[in-house]
Amino acid sequence: MTYIHDTIVRLQKTSPAQAEFYQAVEEVLDSLQPILETSEQYKRHAIIERMVEPERQIMFRVPWVDDQGNVQVNKGYRIEFNSALGPYKGGLRFHPSVNAGIIKFLGFEQIFKNALTGLPIGGGKGGANFDPKGKSDGEIMRFCQSFINELYRHIGPTTDVPAGDIGVGAREIGYMFGQYKRLTGNYDGVFTGKSLLWGGSLVRKEATGYGCVYFAEYMLESKGDTLAGKTCLVSGAGNVAIYTIEKLYQLGARPVTCSDSSGTLYHEAGINLDTLKQLKEVRKVRLNEYLVVHPDAKFIPVEDYPADGNAVWRISGQLAFPCATQNELSEADAKTLVANGCIAVSEGANMPSTQDAVEVFLDARIHYGPGKAANAGGVATSQLEMAQNASMQRWSFEEVDEKLKVIMKNIFLSASSTAAEFGEPHNLVLGANIAGFRKVADAMIEQGVV
Repeated sequence: MTYIHDTIVRLQKTSPAQAEFYQAVEEVLDSLQPILETSEQYKRHAIIERMVEPERQIMFRVPWVDDQGNVQVNKGYRIEFNSALGPYKGGLRFHPSVNAGIIKFLGFEQIFKNALTGLPIGGGKGGANFDPKGKSDGEIMRFCQSFINELYRHIGPTTDVPAGDIGVGAREIGYMFGQYKRLTGNYDGVFTGKSLLWGGSLVRKEATGYGCVYFAEYMLESKGDTLAGKTCLVSGAGNVAIYTIEKLYQLGARPVTCSDSSGTLYHEAGINLDTLKQLKEVRKVRLNEYLVVHPDAKFIPVEDYPADGNAVWRISGQLAFPCATQNELSEADAKTLVANGCIAVSEGANMPSTQDAVEVFLDARIHYGPGKAANAGGVATSQLEMAQNASMQRWSFEEVDEKLKVIMKNIFLSASSTAAEFGEPHNLVLGANIAGFRKVADAMIEQGVV
């Protein structure tokens, strides 16, 4: 379609060297062709041209002093992409790989993910090329304070409400909130992912992983199947992966893998959740130390990975949960999963499957839950935290978990019904993208050219 092609070519000129952003935009726009061909008003109002450009891009230096007294400088970002449905909402990522293209791809995805939740939140994302690994608490505190010294003027409970992401947990949120409060004199819900001591929500830590599993459960239920007894492959070893594994066990499945930057852990008997939490949440060490406690497990180091993919996806399993990072699952991985009998993929990470891998899943007609739908549990529970802050209430774990289940079911139903409406009932990529797009686009039209 010339319209879509021209949009992407124009983006490549105005936003050069942002490969992940182009990939995210192309994936969404390709699946929007059916609605763009039948609904002329979106082209007339230049919705696509407006939607692919952020409303605001904030880039700034972050100077801080390390424990040796040396001044360090990092680069900070906040991309406020779209506020048609509500205040900007999306996480902050602290990782050496962060750049403008990564943040823009994440922010663009966030528009549709947030729209799918049915909650009043827009899309945004931010972060810095700062690596928290190996840093002392003092260094992380000084970095976070410097980061907020610039960002505080751009955020607020009805403007832009950041959360955590890779490298940003309750500790980092605490340091940033404390500096925001000091600078503004306001104690308000400007961050989510806060400590339970001062405004955080129960289930927030677990939400993305739990939601990813709930989405898989609803995909299987739609065909009369269940999670019970299924062998599951999970990548990653952070919050998303850990709580994906936890919920899989609760629903009767058997997760047998997880991974970190050093390699893949395979335990045929099932990953021991207590050991995993001890290694990653308490001791913060590499996964190969799991073998000290469980010598019957196997660890595959990164240097032994296949040249065309990831060792996690070369192990036999019926369900796959990519929960690590973008583009971690290649076309070759996807073909191996399908050949090994995988019947469903539910994405806990953002855009973890390459476009070629997605095509393999869609062609094979297996259940495929794209990240913007399957991993929306995190941002949904962030909005529930905002609601609790605004009403000065604290809901129980069971209340929040039940609300999360309902939201994830509604996301699945919205994506699946929209896919069926456009004649491709198996294609939840198309369904999720069109459902999210239509909601945002219609709001943009009603609000005029802004």
